[in-house]
Amino acid sequence: MTRFIDVHSLVRLVDETGIPQFLTALADALRDDFLRWREFDKKARVASHSHLGVIELMPVADDGAYAFKYVNGHPHNTQVGLPTVMAFGVLAEVDTGYPVLLSELTLTTALRTAATSAMAAQALARPDSRSLALIGNGSQSEFQALAFHALLGIEEVRVFDTDPHATDKLVRHLSACTSLDIVRAHSVADAVRGADIVTTVTACQGRATVLTPDMIEPGMHINAVGGDSPGKTELHPDVLRKARVFVEYEPQTRVEGEIQQMPADFPVHELWRVLLGEVPGRETPAQVTLFDSVGFALEDYTALRYIQRLATERGIGQQIALVPELDDPKDLFGLTASGRRRAVLRRAA
Repeated sequence: MTRFIDVHSLVRLVDETGIPQFLTALADALRDDFLRWREFDKKARVASHSHLGVIELMPVADDGAYAFKYVNGHPHNTQVGLPTVMAFGVLAEVDTGYPVLLSELTLTTALRTAATSAMAAQALARPDSRSLALIGNGSQSEFQALAFHALLGIEEVRVFDTDPHATDKLVRHLSACTSLDIVRAHSVADAVRGADIVTTVTACQGRATVLTPDMIEPGMHINAVGGDSPGKTELHPDVLRKARVFVEYEPQTRVEGEIQQMPADFPVHELWRVLLGEVPGRETPAQVTLFDSVGFALEDYTALRYIQRLATERGIGQQIALVPELDDPKDLFGLTASGRRRAVLRRAA
């Protein structure tokens, strides 16, 4: 049987664990899997684009487990009452192909993206970073703020969105976290002025310029999350030229990330090499570092494995017959009504 984690089961797992603890444990698991990067069979995601959005499949595997995520990106969905991003995923045994877990990944994607952002910032931002500018206050924003608070000790979050209702929502949700000082900014420039870390997580379409070179200050770490498909960016190209740039999986980020704006030989460094100590991260306190995050399948693999472990330990989720359970593995027809009638006739004879 396959364990099924629907939205309600995932919410129960998160609530019982606590969001900061969930994010911290997930970031630890992500770091562990990035450290064994070479063990994974990796490929860029497969995307089907339309004029309104994109639908993607994101596969990855190691010797023991195969995972994939189905995910969409449709910025106009909010106008019809649907989330911009919706996702589900499967974890299967490599040896048999048997699906052991089918899980929601919409809420999980927000959690794993925030955990990845904070895990990368631990390696790239200045250790004394205490302020975060959060540009874009939609579905990802609370998770980003809480991840940076839990993993880096961020104390002040400066928030801005072109939609003031989104900022209202963010402020309302984070008001319960009394150890975080939430400051509403009047503009992007107002939010990033003096910030140690800047996260852009907007739904802007096309070649947007959420951050411009004049906003960048020495020592900043930039966490660019919103630009995650061909033709969709958030940063002026000169911001990239000012920074030491890090990516997840270079072949995918060259097509989808901020670096799609740059020449093919523009220098970038994959994050796993920093974590393994093969290349340096931040080289000086004044250096500008930039994590060009588009989301990679390994992060979903890690999240699915983490969910499977928690759900199994706590007995959460349903056992469903996603694939047939057969007495005779060669007799699939026997499941059908015709097959059952024939079996009854044979027994009667």
